[in-house]
Amino acid sequence: MSNSVKHESVLLNAPRRAALKLGLAGTLVLALSCGVSPAFAASKPKVGLIMKSLSNEFFKQMKAGADKYAAENKDKFDFKAVGMKDERDFASQVDAVENFVTQKYDIIVVAPADSKAMATPLAKAVKAGVKVINIDVPLDADAKKKAGIDLAFFGPDNKEGAKLAGDALAKDLGPGAKVVILEGNPEADNAKERKEGFADSVKAGKLELLDSKTAHWETEEANTVMTNFLTKYKDIQGVMAANDSMALGVVKALDAAGQAGKIKVVGFDNIPPVQPLIKDGKMLATVEQYGAQMAVMGIDYGMRELAGEKFTGWVKTDVKLVTAADLK
Repeated sequence: MSNSVKHESVLLNAPRRAALKLGLAGTLVLALSCGVSPAFAASKPKVGLIMKSLSNEFFKQMKAGADKYAAENKDKFDFKAVGMKDERDFASQVDAVENFVTQKYDIIVVAPADSKAMATPLAKAVKAGVKVINIDVPLDADAKKKAGIDLAFFGPDNKEGAKLAGDALAKDLGPGAKVVILEGNPEADNAKERKEGFADSVKAGKLELLDSKTAHWETEEANTVMTNFLTKYKDIQGVMAANDSMALGVVKALDAAGQAGKIKVVGFDNIPPVQPLIKDGKMLATVEQYGAQMAVMGIDYGMRELAGEKFTGWVKTDVKLVTAADLK
């Protein structure tokens, strides 16, 4: 059975179900339940989840959601989740793939840290008979083609999400306002897409972009980058951070400079630590991308592929702008 699902949308309303919006002439909603085919009853599949840095609150939430779901369905599948020690520990993801293949896991759900480098080890897993589900960060299209694999991407429109945040900042500041961007890992496609989304907001909002540098998704590196920005540019009015971990570092630098709340900050991920900052006015907004539900969805789709279905293209998951009004 084959399901082509290019540019569709999955509504992540609850950890146990994701809805897939299909069709051009109309909308057919397919609800994913936590139930698993009776075909799996005789021998439980082994499911592995490979995430990025577990020092990042977003991936802590993803792991917690997946662990909870696995515990609720322990009679249906065995589960193990692993993460990296930091955002640039690419080698540990490769090791995790190899370990899961050696241990004869049936399904690997992965959020790649490096969109190009992870294609080859994941291709080896596919060729070993493992069902690979790519979530959160898309694998590079050319790298997939070169590796000889056709994997669907289950995740958000990072460009759209970043533009939601950037547009909110542009609306608040007005044309001519001076802003900076803190980028994610250059090796990750979602970092590139979020930078593009922010750039679109800069153009549409007629903002002045003073500078754009990577802080590799890390809080302390973002603190250093922002501190340097404040020294170099005396008239910054807004900051676009490509994830909330970096936004925390930005706010830390602004606090130290006595500028918190005066310079507007937007982020991406809606991790718990930024919510009080939004309520207090130290951040303007962030973007929810439903990490815990995304991992659960990845497991569900992996089980469906194991049962014989095949997915290609992009299964798009939701993003939502979160402001102080949403946190009351």
